[in-house]
Amino acid sequence: MGQALISGLISSERSSISNIVVADPSEEVRGYCKRHLGIRTCVSNQEAISGADVVIFAIKPQQLHPVISELKVERKSTCLFISIAAGIRLNHLEKLLGANQAIVRCMPNTPAIVHSGISVLIATEKTSSEQRSQAENLLQSVGKTIWIEDEALMDAVTAVSGSGPAYFFLLIELIQKAGIRLGLTSDLAETLAVETAFGAAKLAQQSPDTPSELRQKVTSPQGTTDAALNVFSSSGLEDIVNLAITAAYNRSIALSKEK
Repeated sequence: MGQALISGLISSERSSISNIVVADPSEEVRGYCKRHLGIRTCVSNQEAISGADVVIFAIKPQQLHPVISELKVERKSTCLFISIAAGIRLNHLEKLLGANQAIVRCMPNTPAIVHSGISVLIATEKTSSEQRSQAENLLQSVGKTIWIEDEALMDAVTAVSGSGPAYFFLLIELIQKAGIRLGLTSDLAETLAVETAFGAAKLAQQSPDTPSELRQKVTSPQGTTDAALNVFSSSGLEDIVNLAITAAYNRSIALSKEK
């Protein structure tokens, strides 16, 4: 996700290469960033944040505490801290960084890699409107942004959009497999499944109709689509989706309690 953000910032010209520094313990990651992104890298997190206006923690939640504990952050820093670590709440970030810091918690998703992500953000009271705009501008380099004011919603956001791309990847995979069983080649089945998913998402995005209305319009009574949707319904697909997303929601809550 960090690399996606860097790529978006550079390609959208929202930041110059000279203004970006990446700290990572992996020599392989640092080498990739140098070769493919042309940015400066270092091993030391402290070195990376020296003189920074914005610090982005693009790390796994279990890595956040040890990383921040190594940093020497000024008590009243003017820096904006952005965390994309899943499940780590603002009050915990304030405990680690200090109560007077400007902090934005963000939940992006993997389509950010192709600059088609959706990121949901929430900020602490100490975060100024200018810093909120700064965070929004950065995240818009890889897709759309939405602000929320109730952090309790972030677990539902994680379950729907944070984990959501995997649900669609699974459906594409299953449609491809079904096509293969019906005699299509693997490549053809994959192309049809992917392009259909892309087209359907684009139509849902651009049409004034709701997804429900679009579904009804494409479903002729007793036609092929109707036959397929009847199987989905009788098999309890709605219940399965509800159970799956609720499981992701509950796991997000559990992660917030694992320090």
